[in-house]
Amino acid sequence: MSDSPFPLEPTPAEAQAAIADEFALFGDWSERYQYLIDLGRKLPPFPEEWKTEDRRLLGCQSKVWIVSSGDASKLDFAAASDSAIVSGLVYLALRVYSGRSAREILDTPADYISAIGLAKHLSPTRSNGLAALLASIRQRAQDALAA
Repeated sequence: MSDSPFPLEPTPAEAQAAIADEFALFGDWSERYQYLIDLGRKLPPFPEEWKTEDRRLLGCQSKVWIVSSGDASKLDFAAASDSAIVSGLVYLALRVYSGRSAREILDTPADYISAIGLAKHLSPTRSNGLAALLASIRQRAQDALAA
């Protein structure tokens, strides 16, 4: 996973602030959804052979696969979805959490979700999927610390 563009910002807090600033540029949610779709297209390629059931995230209506590597000092994540909007949600989560230490991941609540109004504008199934993605990232960080 060495071709990962993440992290883009030095800290998770700076990543969340940058996300909030970017979304503030858009006047309505149709523009924000389009931006999410555009972000999803920026996800690094995810090899087809990684799209296996054991890597599939449960709790999402769309298909989402996630792979992690590294240890407690630095965890990298790669993920993909078959949905354009969900791919954008994946991109935002990886922007905040991928390439960080397990402690940073666990110490960083996903404040960007409320900061940009995502919680109010996602369908229940997408909200559940996003919660499952964030829970998976946190679990992998907890596992890395316990190892």
